[in-house]
Amino acid sequence: MVRFGRTLDRVRRGVDIAMIFASLMVLAWPALVEPLRQRNAGWWGWTLSLAAVVVIGALVAKATERWPLAQYAPVSAAVVVAAVRTSMGDSGPELIWLTLIVTGIILIRQFLGSHTNQGLMRDLTRQRAILARQAFRDPLTGLGNRAMFMDHAKDALDDADSTKTAVILFDLDGFKGINDTYGHAAGDELLKITAERLNANVRANDTVSRLGGDEFVVLLPRLADEEIADTVAARILRDLQQPVTVDDLVLTARASAGISIAEGTEHDVDSLLREADEALYHAKDDGKGVVRRFDPSRFAETAQRRRDENDLRRALAEFQFEVHYQPIVDLDGELTVGVEALVRWRHPVRGLLAPGEFIDLTESLGLMHRLGLWVLREACVQAVQWQRQHPGFKLNVNLSATQLASPELTDEIRSVLTDTGMPADLLVLELTESAALTDLTESARVLDSLKSLGVRIALDDFGTGFSSLSHLGALPVDVVKIDKSFVQAMQETTANGSVAEAVLHIARTFNLSPVAEGVEDEAQVAMLRDLACTQAQGYHFAKPMPASELTGLLHRQATGAVLERR
Repeated sequence: MVRFGRTLDRVRRGVDIAMIFASLMVLAWPALVEPLRQRNAGWWGWTLSLAAVVVIGALVAKATERWPLAQYAPVSAAVVVAAVRTSMGDSGPELIWLTLIVTGIILIRQFLGSHTNQGLMRDLTRQRAILARQAFRDPLTGLGNRAMFMDHAKDALDDADSTKTAVILFDLDGFKGINDTYGHAAGDELLKITAERLNANVRANDTVSRLGGDEFVVLLPRLADEEIADTVAARILRDLQQPVTVDDLVLTARASAGISIAEGTEHDVDSLLREADEALYHAKDDGKGVVRRFDPSRFAETAQRRRDENDLRRALAEFQFEVHYQPIVDLDGELTVGVEALVRWRHPVRGLLAPGEFIDLTESLGLMHRLGLWVLREACVQAVQWQRQHPGFKLNVNLSATQLASPELTDEIRSVLTDTGMPADLLVLELTESAALTDLTESARVLDSLKSLGVRIALDDFGTGFSSLSHLGALPVDVVKIDKSFVQAMQETTANGSVAEAVLHIARTFNLSPVAEGVEDEAQVAMLRDLACTQAQGYHFAKPMPASELTGLLHRQATGAVLERR
């Protein structure tokens, strides 16, 4: 069709040029005829006149490339001249025939122009149809694209009346791995097969679209029962799980699905799609390969978590955290001999938050290493100030499992000790049994590296883990902290009391310093003294407090000790 159009354009151009030269022949007819009638003039006059026609015709033809209407100037002049000469009786048969030829050429030109316009309109119509199809179709799968889905979904919601409209969002599980392993050609074939299976499981008036990548959406309009959406989604997932062969490869397009449902016209398209996306997120979170319906309560929980995540990142950027300190006392005299540094979050809306309200979230976001290092530095700066007034004052700081796994941990702690002037032998790094026993060999290596700095290592929550005794000798530990559950249960049963006693016996066997946690009353203090436990911490002595309050506590204790000596 394109080739025919080009040929037609060439013919039209030839006719235009013929029309120009024929018109010029009419204008120059006297100059061309007279030399032939007068034999004495010879052929020179006729040749010059014809050459003039050729040159002027070529110039006019060239001019029409820039000014198309220029071709009608010689035609108009020729018609006027022919009319004047005919009215004066000065037109011979040759001029009449030449005029008829010009007229015929004009008619042919008009016919060709009309035919060209019709072809052009057909081409434009065809191009518009192609562009419209491209605007609403996914080129790979032939399904509708996002634009088609949005258009059909809007119409469906506008016409919903009292019926329901469902949107099912599908996402292939592990599709990136297929692309990476077998190549994009195999991935494209899998997407085409997925599109075919989606189309095979819906009604004629339903819409199936590919939103992009490996994400597809099915629109189910005018549903009388919303359970139909669950049935359709489950059927599609079962169909997608059937293995397919792509270039001798056996692949499976396992997928997850999220459903959102609107009744009547209560939703807009964006909110309906957003709810389906949220349901799909929950399907992925629940193990993939399943269907989940949008759940407003679960959505609220997820939205709150996202707000908490944003708040936590902002808190680190704006230094909203504080370090509080809980005294560790010597049970012989109950004087504070050290502290455990505990982080708190000064939330701008919720107030002061304990670690239990944000530590797990910090770990999940991968921010625990950064926060732990900040706590260590802040606590060391403060401890150095206390040590000027109270020599030998110890500082306990917790290490998270994330920090323990960091290859830069030893260098980072060395840098903190150097920058703050903190004596290494007065710094006690605490880690839980569960963190230490995750990889016993690696934990021993990291702790040996830390011990080379001169710091001490404490095993927190001792007695709550498994195989504690069998692994204790493999770890370079200096201090064990008896878990508060054993301390608080000492008064309840003999068995629980014997557990605390057994832990103390283990500590002495391995030449470790014991510290009892969670001491809440004087009776527990008395029992710990009877068991020869030398140090403890808990609410009975003091709650965690800001540095300024602890400074006051240390001052009062020092003043009281001086008065007692007097």
